[in-house]
Amino acid sequence: MSIAITDPIDRIVAGNAIYARQTSETDPNAFAELERGQSPEILWIGCADSRVPETTVCNCAPGELFVHRNIANTVHGNDISAASVVEYAVAHLKVRKIVVCGHTRCGGANAALTDLDLGTTLNTWLHPVRELRRKHRAELERLPNDDARAVRVAELNVHQSIDVLKQHPAVMKAVSEHSLSLHGMIYDIGAGKLWLLKESRGKKDYGLWTPK
Repeated sequence: MSIAITDPIDRIVAGNAIYARQTSETDPNAFAELERGQSPEILWIGCADSRVPETTVCNCAPGELFVHRNIANTVHGNDISAASVVEYAVAHLKVRKIVVCGHTRCGGANAALTDLDLGTTLNTWLHPVRELRRKHRAELERLPNDDARAVRVAELNVHQSIDVLKQHPAVMKAVSEHSLSLHGMIYDIGAGKLWLLKESRGKKDYGLWTPK
């Protein structure tokens, strides 16, 4: 009879033991290969939301994605944490693609719909997203409800983050010299699906998905 594990730390340690055993049984060389180094082709910039684990939703294995996550997958021009991840991924790992992925039911995007006080740090962090809401107020007010508005803010935020990334010196150089490309996505939590956001003739075209 198995004993239920209730402590969250015990849960992840036990889970790791299962992962290590099953991985070794499936591929005895898996960890030796990972130990030799990494050569991911994609830098994934996503939200810290626990429901959007990138390797799981993309069905990827360890070593396939280089990852940076934060609240609302927001890239700030003065964020040295994100900038250092980008520089390492682009200049040293030579990734071929950068993906910025937002998602539905995003707490950060939803919080950006108002100016409620979330505390000094979160207020500062979400300020650029709230500015997007103000800038696109007329468009957002035409949408049927806050769920739809939050998704639209998430989409706009993805594009804004990509615009910031395009100004990063390492990205500019890699786009010119190595054909690095940048891509925006939205993950639909309710459907478990990724939606690629496209640009049309230089304009933002996010009409690929309509919230229910």
